[in-house]
Amino acid sequence: MARERLISGQPTTEDQVNEQISPAMRPQKMDEYVGQAELLEKLRIAITAAKMRNEPMEHVLLSGPPGLGKTTLAYLIADELNGSRPVITSGPALARPSDLVGILTNLKRGDVLFIDEIHRLPSIVEEYLYPAMENFQVDFVLDSGPHSQSVNLPLQPFSLIGATTRSGLISGPMRSRFGIAHHLQYYTVPELLLILQRSCQRLALTINLEALTLIAQRSRGTPRVANRLLRRIRDFALVRADGLVDHKLVEDALKLERIDPLGLDELDRRVMMILARDYNGGPAGIEAVAATLGEERDTLEDVVEPFLMQIGFIRRTPRGRQLTAAAYQHLGLPINTEDRSLF
Repeated sequence: MARERLISGQPTTEDQVNEQISPAMRPQKMDEYVGQAELLEKLRIAITAAKMRNEPMEHVLLSGPPGLGKTTLAYLIADELNGSRPVITSGPALARPSDLVGILTNLKRGDVLFIDEIHRLPSIVEEYLYPAMENFQVDFVLDSGPHSQSVNLPLQPFSLIGATTRSGLISGPMRSRFGIAHHLQYYTVPELLLILQRSCQRLALTINLEALTLIAQRSRGTPRVANRLLRRIRDFALVRADGLVDHKLVEDALKLERIDPLGLDELDRRVMMILARDYNGGPAGIEAVAATLGEERDTLEDVVEPFLMQIGFIRRTPRGRQLTAAAYQHLGLPINTEDRSLF
């Protein structure tokens, strides 16, 4: 099991506990959602049209790195459509067709079904989902051989929201059944500042703009990370400074967590150092890097590489992962002058 990282977009045990204690940290209405303006405009049009026709909204596929708000959007869409919460499950939880059929037959008209990690649906379960999405029915066969019978079980019209961090693993037939497909982008510092300011209000926490900007800059463009750092700094301030938060305290707290000015932690730096020292900057296969680190390949691909690629420190090549000149400079290492691709 991979260790829980403070700056990872993946949900941690701490996040789950805090969500139970303070669910108001999530936006409660679509108008409160910050960022992803293009997607929000598409969703508002789709939701309004569906309500005007009294029909379920088109199915929605949300892709992108963890922590950018896919689950939050599912809650907001369900609230806008029918004032209720979505029915939530995940790809790994739907191991058998009966697991999916049980959920589908319990949906009421207009309900929103949210499937997280939809790329991990078993293929046999995925095939049962196709007619449910297209025709609002489930097809299955009773008995076998000459006595077999095909049965069509009607379903109440519903809207499916699928979320994935690995859009490349979504099959073509599955992707084609979504009316809206959108890749969520990392957030800008000004957008993260708005999110942090709202979170401070809900936590009754007073932090000046300079300190909040420092948190936003080290949040890797991810709201979940920004809120997690804010809660950690609140604890640090309570113990070390009687609850008073300023720029220096934020610096000290992030230094203690070993998070550098770009939001990189020890695992990020280890990945880059191994590429630089063990593989001469690369290219190196992801399996080899994962084995050297003692980490799972999925951990590197899902929670380490996306941000390092976003800031231009790692590139993917046909032969494997390779460090860039910017990564060498950040690590304070001499650039491999033999590799002309760096220049």
